[in-house]
Amino acid sequence: MSWRRNSAAACALWAAAGALAESLQEQRAALLGGLQRAHGLDAGQVAAIQDIFAGSDVLGQGNPAPTRHPATPQQCRDQLRRDGVSYEDAAFEAICGDRYMVPLYDPQAAGPQDARVCIDRFEFPNIPCEYPVVWVRAREAAQLCAAVGKRLCDAHEWEGACAGRLLPADYPFERVADMPAAQAIEAMREPHNQRWSAAPRWSYGSAPTAGLCATGSTKSEGCNGADWQRCGSNTYPGGMFPACSNALGALDLHGNAAEHMNLPTRAADMASAGGGALGHTEMKGSWFIWDAVPAHPDWCRWRAPYWHGSPVMSEDSHRNYHLGFRCCKSLP
Repeated sequence: MSWRRNSAAACALWAAAGALAESLQEQRAALLGGLQRAHGLDAGQVAAIQDIFAGSDVLGQGNPAPTRHPATPQQCRDQLRRDGVSYEDAAFEAICGDRYMVPLYDPQAAGPQDARVCIDRFEFPNIPCEYPVVWVRAREAAQLCAAVGKRLCDAHEWEGACAGRLLPADYPFERVADMPAAQAIEAMREPHNQRWSAAPRWSYGSAPTAGLCATGSTKSEGCNGADWQRCGSNTYPGGMFPACSNALGALDLHGNAAEHMNLPTRAADMASAGGGALGHTEMKGSWFIWDAVPAHPDWCRWRAPYWHGSPVMSEDSHRNYHLGFRCCKSLP
């Protein structure tokens, strides 16, 4: 490339990019080691995760250069230790078959032993006091969940985990069967939001409360939302805000990374149905703005407009510096 030969400034940029790529690779290697230790991954799972990460130029825990995390993993561990907080739960591990998952059910009608689905307690990599994975496309999120023996959550499952009560799926598939996807999603969204707006719930209670969740970070100066070089993934360590939860026990559903989930427009697209097809992206959460400015509704069952909409398995679905995911797991 001639511009490399002719421009000293361009050469400097090239060298910096090479150093950054190496730093990202180091970040990924440490992350994979943490996954192996925390979740006991086998060689096949490790190889599958490596392949998914290798297919992206940005997938990881953020660009190390502009990122300024509000707290370190060690500060998180020290705080939880001082407060006597542990996320180990042998009973839940026996039900879910993995560490750091919680059963989803309706406490008004059942108990954790009756659950037919579990959800990660934290955002992927689902390790306490670890930064969430971001810059992830919905397709990659679904692939990473599959690599560790799980799946992407359907929207109603994520919402149930957040609201503290998993209810049966309520997608009016027959009514939107002949509509294009974007129109179908909007048609489902309006009555859904009307139904739940009378008594909205946040993961921690019935009213929005600043300071309880990982919502106090700020964007990098000059970040325009999609610039890898200028947008730091200024996330908190997962689980650093134990009060950002409810009786079911999943954390950071408000704050920290926004999260991909699956919004089906037909029954065959439900991840929980196990048929292999998936629907469209739904994204909720995120760490910036909320403690200072409520940018839009963020109660648990609120469904957003078709922002950055695409099929989950699209090759180019939306990704950015504060967008991650967590996984669900169907139980026998």
